[in-house]
Amino acid sequence: MAIVGKKPIKDYEDVIRGKIWLFPDNVDTDAISPGQYLDDLDATLHHSCETIIKQFPMEVKDGDIIVAGKNFGCGSSRETAPAILQEKGIVAIIAESFARIFYRSSIARGLPVIELEKIPKQFQTGDKIELNIPKAEVKNLKSGEMLQGKKIHPILLEILKKKGLIEVLLSELKGESE
Repeated sequence: MAIVGKKPIKDYEDVIRGKIWLFPDNVDTDAISPGQYLDDLDATLHHSCETIIKQFPMEVKDGDIIVAGKNFGCGSSRETAPAILQEKGIVAIIAESFARIFYRSSIARGLPVIELEKIPKQFQTGDKIELNIPKAEVKNLKSGEMLQGKKIHPILLEILKKKGLIEVLLSELKGESE
């Protein structure tokens, strides 16, 4: 099941700034997109991630960024998880590592995901960061510290720039491919 949502996918920007939400290791897609609410987008949005950070569903804002530990998006690999996070306003996720299916689903939806070792130890919820997506650089705007993540493969970066695989396909069908 693919969730289209109410909001259009945000246009890609090379550099984004935002407030972070600090998540632990092993964030499961079942917590991001709870199964009992999958038939009701509003209910899913209302309960997204509440078992991890109780105030997240009510306090997350457009432009916020998730910073997490290892294995973000593990579990049942619900395709809806990246879509729900985008619908909540999340514009990027930085984690030590991602479950592979979650990583691929995020890129396919146009949601930037950056791998960066030991990232959670550098931040707290509420910190503001600047993320340079093509360079995979994360700057803590409070301390000025710059961290280097793993760069996204150029083919995947192009998918992000076009706002996901659906937009890539539509442009190819229209004969706009490069």
